[in-house]
Amino acid sequence: MTILESFLLALALCVDTLAVSTACGLKYKLSRWRWVLLSLTLAVAQGLFPLSGALIGSVCEQFIRAIDHWVAFALLLAIGVKMIADAFRKKDDSDLKANTLNFGAMCLLGVATSIDAFAVGIGFGLNCTILQSVVTCGIITLVTFIVSVVGTTLGRAGRQIPERWASVIAGLVLIGIGVKILVEHLCKL
Repeated sequence: MTILESFLLALALCVDTLAVSTACGLKYKLSRWRWVLLSLTLAVAQGLFPLSGALIGSVCEQFIRAIDHWVAFALLLAIGVKMIADAFRKKDDSDLKANTLNFGAMCLLGVATSIDAFAVGIGFGLNCTILQSVVTCGIITLVTFIVSVVGTTLGRAGRQIPERWASVIAGLVLIGIGVKILVEHLCKL
């Protein structure tokens, strides 16, 4: 996976993080320390989930080497389609209903926004070396942190992010990466 692909993947995966951090910035009076902690929590979760998925994918590689490209394609396609479908569903902000945003709530938000990243990690764990996976996860963590800081800052300023179209674009990026993996493998045959 190239650096550009890793960066695009990171942007696609952190759309939910952008929405959550913006909503938190709008809803809560967060001190600078709290919004940095929120951004770090979301970024670390977003980086660790695909790394753990990649490790599982690399361990399982010997068992599914003949179909790994199809597994990666299917996972990325499913997540991409889900992101696009979710963009047109009504959102519920039940995760943000509490009056305070404590560290436990931040961790739950981190897990909730990173579940898709786990499945994506399995996909690139099947097609990348462990070193490439670690580098990609580092890029995902850094990009997610920056996007979360931007989202929280925009939320604190009272601005909204057009989440629907960001989710559609993110879904299309994931589908595109899945198609690229499939085409590259099929062209080798």
